[in-house]
Amino acid sequence: MNYLITGGTGFVGQSLINKLIENDHHAYVLTRSPKKHPNEPQVTYISFEHNVSRLPKIHGVINLAGESIFGRWTETKKEKILSSRLKVTEKTIQLIAKMDTTPHVFINASAVGFYGMSNSVIYTEDTNTPANDFLADVVAKWEKAALSAEDLGMRTVRTRFGIILDKNNGALSMMDIPFKGFIGGKIGNGEQWMSWVHIDDVIDLIYYALTNDNVEGPINATAPNPLRNKDFTAVLGNVLNRPYLFTVPKTIIDLALGEMGQLITRGQYVLPKKAKEYGYNFHYPHLNEALENIYKND
Repeated sequence: MNYLITGGTGFVGQSLINKLIENDHHAYVLTRSPKKHPNEPQVTYISFEHNVSRLPKIHGVINLAGESIFGRWTETKKEKILSSRLKVTEKTIQLIAKMDTTPHVFINASAVGFYGMSNSVIYTEDTNTPANDFLADVVAKWEKAALSAEDLGMRTVRTRFGIILDKNNGALSMMDIPFKGFIGGKIGNGEQWMSWVHIDDVIDLIYYALTNDNVEGPINATAPNPLRNKDFTAVLGNVLNRPYLFTVPKTIIDLALGEMGQLITRGQYVLPKKAKEYGYNFHYPHLNEALENIYKND
C-alpha cells in the first residue's frame, strides 16, 4: 500500500518509514525540499506543490510535522511551534481534497500536553477538555485542524505522544548525559510523573492505527506504567550502571529553559486506556525493559 507522510525526516518519521518498508509499503514523504533527499525504491520525496493526479492511490496519511518544542519558549518560538503545526496540517488536508480517491485514514501526531500538568490526576482519553496552558492550547488547535479530515470522510486518529525514549534522539538522549558523566539524579523533588514510551511502541501503535479500521479519535501513545522522576532516574542509573545521587534544582532548570522547563519539572500521569481496549500489546510496558533494550549494545 501507499502512505503519505509529513515530518518524515524527523526521528519518528524515519522510524515509521522503516516500518512501512519492512511491511512492503511505499512511503511518499511531503517535504519543503524534496530535491535534498534522493528517492529510494520504496520512498519518494515530494513537495506540497506536487500534482496529486500523478500519485498512485494513497491509502493513508500520517501527519508528524511541526517545529520542535525543545528550546527556550520565546514569543517567536511559540509562534513557530503553533503555526508550523497548523499550516502543515491545513496544507496536507487541502492536498488530500484534490485527490481522485480519498485515503482511508488520517493519523495526526499530538501530545499528552493536551492534559496539562498534575501530580495527582490520572489522565486517559476520557478527558475531553484541554488544560489552560500554552502546550495544551497548541495541541487543542492542532487536533481541531486535523479533524477537518473527517469532513473528507477519512477515519481520523490523534496519537498523543508521551516522552518518547530513543537512544539518539529526543529527551532521553539529553537525560542520560549527566548519568554517563557520573552526576545523574532526580530533577527538583523528583515527584513529577513521567509518562514515557519506547520508540518501537510509538511506531507500532501508529502502524496498528493505520491497519485497524476500528481505531479512531484520540489515543494515548504512552506506556501503561508511568513513573515519578525520582523512580525513572533510579531505573536509568541502574541500567547504565551509574550513580543517581545528585539533584538538579528546579531553579536551575527554570533559569536555563524558562517556561519550557515545566516539561521537566512538572508532569502528568497518562494511561493508554484506548490502546489497551483496542487490543494493542506494548512491547515495553515497564521502563527497565525499555531502557535495557535501548542500551543493550553499550
